[in-house]
Amino acid sequence: MRVLNTVQMRDADRRTISDLGVPSLALMEAAGRQVVAALESRWPLGADRRIAVVCGKGNNGGDGFVAARLLAARGAAVRVYLAAPAADVGGDAGVNLSALRRAGVPVIDASSASAWEAARADIDGCDLVVDALFGTGLTRPLAGHWRTVVRGLNASDVPAASIDLPSGLSADTPELIGEAAAAALTVTLGAPKLPLLLDPAAARAGTVLVADIGIPAMVVGELAGPHVTVVTRAWARERIPRRRRDSHKGDYGRVLVVAGSTGKTGAAGLAAVGALRSGAGLVTVATPRACQPSVAALAPEYMTLGLDDDGEGLVRAEAVDAAVAERCDVLAVGPGLGQGAGVSRFVRDLVDRAPVPMVLDADALNVFAGDCAGLRGRPDRGLVLTPHAGEMGRLIGRPADHVAAHRLDVARDLAVEQGVFVVLKGPRTLVATPAGAVWINVTGNPGMATGGAGDVLTGVLAAWIAQLRDIEAACGLGVCLHGLAGDLAAAEQGHAGLIATDLAHRLGHALVALEDGEVGRHDQEPERRPL
Repeated sequence: MRVLNTVQMRDADRRTISDLGVPSLALMEAAGRQVVAALESRWPLGADRRIAVVCGKGNNGGDGFVAARLLAARGAAVRVYLAAPAADVGGDAGVNLSALRRAGVPVIDASSASAWEAARADIDGCDLVVDALFGTGLTRPLAGHWRTVVRGLNASDVPAASIDLPSGLSADTPELIGEAAAAALTVTLGAPKLPLLLDPAAARAGTVLVADIGIPAMVVGELAGPHVTVVTRAWARERIPRRRRDSHKGDYGRVLVVAGSTGKTGAAGLAAVGALRSGAGLVTVATPRACQPSVAALAPEYMTLGLDDDGEGLVRAEAVDAAVAERCDVLAVGPGLGQGAGVSRFVRDLVDRAPVPMVLDADALNVFAGDCAGLRGRPDRGLVLTPHAGEMGRLIGRPADHVAAHRLDVARDLAVEQGVFVVLKGPRTLVATPAGAVWINVTGNPGMATGGAGDVLTGVLAAWIAQLRDIEAACGLGVCLHGLAGDLAAAEQGHAGLIATDLAHRLGHALVALEDGEVGRHDQEPERRPL
């Protein structure tokens, strides 16, 4: 599901109207109808429910006028509060304002400070307020009367539903550009937008539903500009290959996990189990020889390969020959590998010499801190980096808080500049490709902020690369399943009690949930799709 910015959304509307001949009024009517359907899925809207619809003068207000008329037709007690002079309402919004009045729905002037203060007391007595002030077109912070209205809505205890975007957010950034409405539900029109997906703006959106208003998928797919896409569960389900009845373990890829050091053998085991639980046919853990017994004892399903160590439990640089010689389809390198001059030379040589795709995590990433250029030169083989904000900051020489505030930009820039795939872990994990595309994953929860969760993901990604032989698809599927396993684990353990082994052990359950379609009660409702 593609994510659109202000210009792209405007172009999608224009092409649908001018090129395909869909009347603009039909799009507005569809938007209002979908908003009402979404409201009905969340709240009772019977005759005893009082609903306030607060409208602006543009198309977002027009969507609100349609929704108000349809709500009234269902018997709800609806009142519309117009926060702009009625004379300023034109175009399709003006047509629907006239239709609203003909339907007998009260339209109250709230365009002045005194009128708004009087309206606030009435709104506070309602059961629900619909925010239809500003949508995708807003590019500047709210000021004056508009800011006052939004502040008034936020001060109310009445739950709010926003049409398209909570008023005050910009579709071009996940940052808060100024005062913005706080919604319990956002019904976004046609396609999702960045501020509904990434913090801090996403915290204002509540539950997000994507409403199909009649813009064809072909139009959205052909739009110029940034290509940002949500990893939906439906998309992920389609990537899972069906296993043939006569298949064998060699058909599902060989993963070599290069990981572990004294005191950090658990990281190697977690990555290996993550690969096995994600369907890899054969998994071998290459680890310092001093660590081999400990790693082997963690699980019987994977094999181990002892690498020459330095006597302190760290891999020696010369062990790269043995790692390169081991037969595999994918290398996963870094979990618990430790740090030191020998480790650094080992990792650099492995990146240079390994003939297969690689996934670098943890200590393997730290080898390239401040030296991203050392990651170039593998476009023919494929390289996946899996940093969290701190590791990304070390890679690019910026503070972690800078990375956290500009996650999409820093992930995309690194991926394009170095010709690598970047899986930037965190809330809403991102996958950035060398071509500049970005995928946003929406599974997962705060309980996954626990030691070892990233090690499991390293194994997951390696396993799917081995099976799909398509790095971009494997990364998207992998982060989705990893997050879904976390959601299943959190449902049983809670956020505080969730640990990395819970994730690994529920990867199979996550696969079953995707394959069976048990991924949410709205999954079969294409007109109102949850993110």
